[in-house]
Amino acid sequence: MQIKRFFLRTSTALAVLFYVTHAAWAVEPFKVRDIRIEGLQRIEPGTVFASMPVRVGDTYSDEKGAAAIRSLFGLGLFKDIRLEVSGDVLVVIVEERPTVADVEFIGTKEFDKDTLKKAMRDVGLSDGRPFDKALLDRAEQELKRQYINRSLYAADVVTTVTPIERNRVNLTFTVTEGDLARISELRIVGNKAFSESTLRDQFDLDTGNWMSWYTKSDRYSRTKLNADIETLRSYYLARGYLEFRVDSTQVAISPNKQDISITINVSEGERFVVSGVKLEGNYLGREDEFKALVSILPGQAYNADQVAETTKAFTDYFGKFGFAFARVQSRPDIDRANNQVTLVLQADPSRRVYVRRINVAGNNRTRDEVVRRELRQFEASWYDSEKIKLSRNRVDRLGYFTSVSLEPSEVAGSADQVDLTLKVEEKPTGSLTLGAGFSSNDGLGLSFGINQQNVFGSGNSLGLQVNTSRINRLLVLNTTNPYFTKDGVSRTIDIYHRVFRPYYDETSYSLETTGTSLRFGVPVSERDTVYLGAGVERTSIVTGSYLPVAYANYANEFGYASNAVPLTAGWARDNRDSALVPTSGNFQRATAEWSVAGDVRYIRGTYQYQQYIPLSKQYTFAFNGDLAWGQATEGKTYPIFKNFYGGGLGSVRGFEAGSLGPRDASSGLVLGGPKKVNLNFEFQAPFPGAGNDRTLRMYGFVDMGNVFGADESVVFDQFRSSAGVGISWISPMGPLRLAFATPLRKFDNDRIQNIQFQIGTTF
Repeated sequence: MQIKRFFLRTSTALAVLFYVTHAAWAVEPFKVRDIRIEGLQRIEPGTVFASMPVRVGDTYSDEKGAAAIRSLFGLGLFKDIRLEVSGDVLVVIVEERPTVADVEFIGTKEFDKDTLKKAMRDVGLSDGRPFDKALLDRAEQELKRQYINRSLYAADVVTTVTPIERNRVNLTFTVTEGDLARISELRIVGNKAFSESTLRDQFDLDTGNWMSWYTKSDRYSRTKLNADIETLRSYYLARGYLEFRVDSTQVAISPNKQDISITINVSEGERFVVSGVKLEGNYLGREDEFKALVSILPGQAYNADQVAETTKAFTDYFGKFGFAFARVQSRPDIDRANNQVTLVLQADPSRRVYVRRINVAGNNRTRDEVVRRELRQFEASWYDSEKIKLSRNRVDRLGYFTSVSLEPSEVAGSADQVDLTLKVEEKPTGSLTLGAGFSSNDGLGLSFGINQQNVFGSGNSLGLQVNTSRINRLLVLNTTNPYFTKDGVSRTIDIYHRVFRPYYDETSYSLETTGTSLRFGVPVSERDTVYLGAGVERTSIVTGSYLPVAYANYANEFGYASNAVPLTAGWARDNRDSALVPTSGNFQRATAEWSVAGDVRYIRGTYQYQQYIPLSKQYTFAFNGDLAWGQATEGKTYPIFKNFYGGGLGSVRGFEAGSLGPRDASSGLVLGGPKKVNLNFEFQAPFPGAGNDRTLRMYGFVDMGNVFGADESVVFDQFRSSAGVGISWISPMGPLRLAFATPLRKFDNDRIQNIQFQIGTTF
């Protein structure tokens, strides 16, 4: 009975409250004479008026009032909004949300605070923005996500909101980072054909070793795990296991959030051998030409990489004849009884098209003509996939863009036309460098450089380089116009000043060379460039202590200052997959220099050949050959300052840099010689514990070579040779090469230097 009376009293009170509220809210429609806003502090009245669905002169109703409140709340600027009516005046009373005055982080050691503030801005929480509790919750989750990505699963975030004057708040994120969560167990279950250790060697993730502080391979990342699983799948599919699958992946973290266990369950299936390859569909009557592109060989294990390579080759070949939308699908016909598979390649060339228009997008700074002159696919020409690929690669090789893509799109209403869109993303092409390098032979060198590869978006380059070291000093000013002519002939102008001083003593002699040169680069193919040029230079022998007799004799013939007018020619071809960390391909370069006027007359030439052979994903064999030769002409003496030198990194390691070759009889100073032979053999491998990281490598090597005088014959018996091991590291300071070498063949008075290294670059 008491419960019933309570229910009746409560129902009556609610009914009365509803009646009073409804009576207070209900307003008879009226014509609005004025709108007044109260409560604004920082927000402009115009912002409110622009969002109001009611204007002066409109007829106000309850529905329009509700719409006005919803619209103003949608701005996210107000904490409370009320509407009142005073006669025929509509009064809007608002309470602004607090504004974020400052965002501060405490205890964040893993991240730079600027990085975290950027992450907060991405979720809408930054200085000057309205404070929203929902955004604060999102910010906390984003902060925790950033730490989880770094394997800091135990990170705890506490947020403090401190109100300050003028309706503002300070936000403080106090972070307890905790210890790193590391992979303590990584298992692959269900494998039979390959050992678990072999499969784990394919992964970038592992359970850690003594190099994990550098590789961070024991830090769990979902992205890295997915990549490793795809690597595992590719490994099996490339070895005949056509039906391989990953059944499940379990990732478990310990209660203390310090240890992560990963288990990957796989089903290998049977191994299949290719019994044959069939072509079906329309091959334009060129079946024999397409068959020549097939890289799948019957009798060998099914290889998904070869299948993908073949289908891509087919698609590209169709594109060569204008079929931009050709489709090539591979279908395996499986004979499980004999573990064989017949691969059927089904082709549909679709329709032939030509390129209507080529659009360039993203080049905000670089001029259109700088990009378009690299294109080999032209408008109003048949679509050619080879020319399109070549065009994309040429634009990419400019070095002005971080990404380059060239994609076709159909033209509406036309079945035989496509438009190409070349999208580029520009990057800064100017650089200012200040730094220092140190080498075991050259001492400390300070460097300064200004370089702009794309001056004013014109594609021209302009640079200034300055370098100081114990032995070599350099000042170079150069500029290059890659399209001096419309045919792509480049023009380079160099002005340089070099000083060579072999002794620390400032009173010792030195060689000073000042000159200028003009060089043209003539493209003779898409991969080959021939260089032709001429220059004028003056070389001075600055007298001082330790001057060798050979230099004194040369000065007696030509004087202490001599001039030369050399003509230069060169050729280069670079097929390496990377200029910084090459693993395949080759590089060739040949140069010739002929002094046709001036005090000295000579001719000299060099040839360099490098070959990189990938032995596996991790191992590479590399060869480098370097030959040089010089000869005086017109009965003159060969200029001693044009000699070649050998020894050290880049030559025969284990011998002091520049120490090979003839020496001055009185001082023992190495004079170099006009003939040089250098051969290097390297076996490159991952650094122990670094996994697949290519920025840190180790290598074993064998070097041989020597430098010979003008009156000496190049004989193998005089070659010096060495063997050793080394480390190559692409460090933040630049490439580092460290080598420990032991001479295999040496002679009396040879200068041995077992450990040699170089940080940065020298000129």
